[in-house]
Amino acid sequence: MPISYTDQQIHDKAVDLGLIYASQLLPRNLRGKVVAALAAEEAADRQQSPEPQLAGEIVIHGSNILIDGEHFPWLVATQPMEIGLNPDGVSTVRLTLMAATVQVIRPEPRPESE
Repeated sequence: MPISYTDQQIHDKAVDLGLIYASQLLPRNLRGKVVAALAAEEAADRQQSPEPQLAGEIVIHGSNILIDGEHFPWLVATQPMEIGLNPDGVSTVRLTLMAATVQVIRPEPRPESE
């Protein structure tokens, strides 16, 4: 996936980094440094895994799946879904996701003192 930033994003980051003032133009020789900083920031954001959260509402309408009003962005296999409706608590949906590759990484063993 190519890295692409607008001139405004690059300018704003250069100001954040203290390389220029807001009223100045960014010298071309510093542009690569700023783009590298933006890319590193983006990579760090991708590596931080957010806390899992409970979906407020899941709507399944044909092949469309909405989670809290947002389209589910991954391909779902045409396998039966398991749907557990619990009006008094948390309901569940089990579906099959499709992926080009799958990697399973075993978690680090925890010390016995934890």
